[in-house]
Amino acid sequence: MNQHPRTLSSADPAANRKHGSKRWRWVAGGAGGILLALAGTAGFFLAYPEKAPASLDRTIEDVSGENPHPVVLVRPSVQPLSALAQLGEKIFHDPSLSASGTQSCASCHDPARSYGPPNDRDVQLGGVDMRTEGLRPPPSLAYLYRQGPFGIGPTDQENDAPIPLDQLAQQAQGTARATKSAGTAPAANQMVPSGGLFWDGREDTFMDQAKGPMMNPAEMANKSLYDVAAKLRRAKYVADFKPIFGNDIVNQPAMLFTEAMSALSRFQVESVSFHRFDSKYDHWLEGKARLGRAEIRGMRLFNDPDKGNCAACHLSQPTADKLPPLFTDTEYEALGVPRNRRLAANRDPNHFDMGLCGPLRADLAKQTQYCGMFLTPTLRNSAKRGVYFHNGVYHDLKQVVDFYNLREAQPGAIYPRDANGKVRKYDDLPARYHANIDVADAPFDRKKGDKRPLSDAEVQDVIAFLRTLDDGDRQAGY
Repeated sequence: MNQHPRTLSSADPAANRKHGSKRWRWVAGGAGGILLALAGTAGFFLAYPEKAPASLDRTIEDVSGENPHPVVLVRPSVQPLSALAQLGEKIFHDPSLSASGTQSCASCHDPARSYGPPNDRDVQLGGVDMRTEGLRPPPSLAYLYRQGPFGIGPTDQENDAPIPLDQLAQQAQGTARATKSAGTAPAANQMVPSGGLFWDGREDTFMDQAKGPMMNPAEMANKSLYDVAAKLRRAKYVADFKPIFGNDIVNQPAMLFTEAMSALSRFQVESVSFHRFDSKYDHWLEGKARLGRAEIRGMRLFNDPDKGNCAACHLSQPTADKLPPLFTDTEYEALGVPRNRRLAANRDPNHFDMGLCGPLRADLAKQTQYCGMFLTPTLRNSAKRGVYFHNGVYHDLKQVVDFYNLREAQPGAIYPRDANGKVRKYDDLPARYHANIDVADAPFDRKKGDKRPLSDAEVQDVIAFLRTLDDGDRQAGY
């Protein structure tokens, strides 16, 4: 009788169960091995994110909060202050140099607030009696060491004779303005205003920038450089001038004033306190800190050309030679910020602060294509600042982000209404200059009634990221 091998069939349930059990153990073992391998790979890439493929960047950021591609940032060298810079520091903190005897440079540029305004006032008070209201809130003096001189268009390194600004402005009139988009390099040779100091770029050097407040009637209110020189001669530190400039310096008032301004300039250049680059974001760039989930989301929105598009003007990436980002392109924009009716100057309905074309700057008054344009400031330490934009109309970051988010999509949430209920859009600039206002770059490219670029939750995420730009992070190295 022939013996046939036993075959598995539904008629033999025990054998089927035994074989199925073996098959399941094999499948489970294989899957487990795959999972272990994947876990090992994930663990490796989390431990060494710089070795991970770009496709895993977002995953690494989401899971660990780390930068997948850390860099080595090149910061300014840190050395003891020179004798000239030490003298400048004393001058910076000396209130006796003002007409009131109570206001120093540090009074409006508080070191504790990254050399920005010391309080949340729209503008600061100054003058002989400390009751005169300034026109604009003081800009921060921090992170200006790489600010170039004011100009229009690219610098011509081979041109020994600089082209007059009026001539450059005329040339620029026939040039179409390029749209700014985060993550996209700007078009070469753009004929746009950039550089300079103050909100309107009217001075190019720290020395000249320091002179202005000394004589401004709304600030330190000295009548002339000779007033300042006389006060310097009475200062406790006057002897510090002599080893640097010679004993006779105190008998030369014009020279004494000039050298005092040079000392202030050196202090701003040499002191690391003006350009610390030790924010949480700096440390994240270097792989020394982790960002939280809201901060990661906010960073992406900040850099997203279709959402915040903030990085189009507030550059967020290190330069090609690894200099830390300044979070400004140092260019000028007409943003159409709403009028601040709290300002004394604005009680006159015919008064308008138009930035590059006046009233504090006079040389470009006829170049009306620039009316309403102000310098794009750095966003570093913006969360420490209690007043925003050139007219101090806003006092917290939520208001600032809402302005960008709602200006075009929901203008009624930004601007006042007239007696007939019509929204008075761009109300702080004469109507004949409204064409200067940016309506091309996102998020200003929306139309009324369009969906706003950022949700309420996304606005909070952007603010969370902005807070990572504050100096003084203690997480480095975690």
